[in-house]
Amino acid sequence: MGLGRSEKRQMEEERVNLEWSLPVPSVQELVRQGQPDALPPSYVRDDVAPADHSPESSQGLPCIDLGKLMDPSSQSTELHNLHSACHQWGLFLLVNHEVSDEGMRLMKENVPGFFKLPYHEKQKSAQRPGSLEGYGQAFVTSHEQKLDWNDMIFLKCLPSHARNLDMWPQNPPKFRIALDKYSEDLRKVAVAVVKYIGMALGTHEGELELLMKSFWEGRYEVRMNYYPPCPEPERAMGLSPHSDNSGITMLMECGNMPGLQVLSRDGRWVTVPPVPGSIVVNLGQIMEIYSNGTYRAPDHRAVVNKEKERVSIVTFCYPSPSLPVGPSPQLLAATGLTPLFQTLSHSEYLQRFYNRKLDDVAPFISTLKL
Repeated sequence: MGLGRSEKRQMEEERVNLEWSLPVPSVQELVRQGQPDALPPSYVRDDVAPADHSPESSQGLPCIDLGKLMDPSSQSTELHNLHSACHQWGLFLLVNHEVSDEGMRLMKENVPGFFKLPYHEKQKSAQRPGSLEGYGQAFVTSHEQKLDWNDMIFLKCLPSHARNLDMWPQNPPKFRIALDKYSEDLRKVAVAVVKYIGMALGTHEGELELLMKSFWEGRYEVRMNYYPPCPEPERAMGLSPHSDNSGITMLMECGNMPGLQVLSRDGRWVTVPPVPGSIVVNLGQIMEIYSNGTYRAPDHRAVVNKEKERVSIVTFCYPSPSLPVGPSPQLLAATGLTPLFQTLSHSEYLQRFYNRKLDDVAPFISTLKL
């Protein structure tokens, strides 16, 4: 049953809680039951901006070598490269990151393996009312909103006491082992990445140690995405444009099918090519705020393909709730700059994010500016 105009207006005026999602049909099942010739109306997005597919656009994306950051002889040059990447793009390909080949292999086998299971088996991990965790979809708050062409499973991984193992699939048999190992590996990489981002920004000693400790003790949540082939990919969206509310986010592709796109500073959607063995790092809004706007949390999206599926694994890395969300005190003191953002408690920051207005057009981060 549709909503009347007054009811819609009431909904728009109210704040919604984005920590849960309405149940929606599985896109994978829609395709499996006989791919439609045309896109179902609820998935049609005629406002999709085209991407810049010129080869040189993707060639400009930065690549950062963690090994060079760790090596005193190359650290200074690579820190300069990292600073430029965070300022210009807010995103980079990370190589020599020390996530084990075995850990990556296990995830690349078990996550696609989960999505290949029969629907009734995947439903054992289905989202429950009032929670985003589990198999389903995210941020669906209205029966009338446009839907993304993907299925996902979202799980809290670290700290380990935050895990809800009832939601962790028992099939494939090694899924839990793979996710446990991968999340531990990713935490080590995240702490190292955050350390060097802090150094590139100019933080040091006590504040840098606090930043690293905060990310070691912080939250790590993993979203695993399945994007089925789509009958009209130019009219659909795998994942709507957004920036992340995390500290940093790390993405691993499970194949060679491109789909991630990032919005450049000059307003072009640029495809991020899958590079074997690499991890894509993008900055979240916590890090943009911490840098006082020197670095950016870029808008990004996922597009889909008519012939091929795509599977990606995205890890959202948050600092400890004890760390306030605000500009770096050392940065402000060293530069004399005026803070551009409020300093909030971690819980206040998340509360504002998850309870923002349903129809907010302005980016969330702009609401935190002074």
